[in-house]
Amino acid sequence: MTTRSYDTMINPPIEELLDRVDSKFSLVTLAARRARQINSYFNQLGDGLGQMVPPQVSSVARKPLSIGFEEIAADKIQRVESAHEDDAADDAADATA
Repeated sequence: MTTRSYDTMINPPIEELLDRVDSKFSLVTLAARRARQINSYFNQLGDGLGQMVPPQVSSVARKPLSIGFEEIAADKIQRVESAHEDDAADDAADATA
């Protein structure tokens, strides 16, 4: 008996992506932020030298979110905690206390 491989809509597979972040929420947040950056990069291409970082992987995907997922899978981008995020988490904790 042969095992079947099913094509899914998510490529790279979600399991592979979750190995690179600590939660689904982190994965979605990281990919969405990167997708916005990629979208901004493509929108400013005709304006000369830009401030945005181009996609870090060669991809046949046309959607910025798909490219973001591919970058995460290739370890080209990582989530970095910032002081602003820590302050927001502290404020949220204070508000619930």
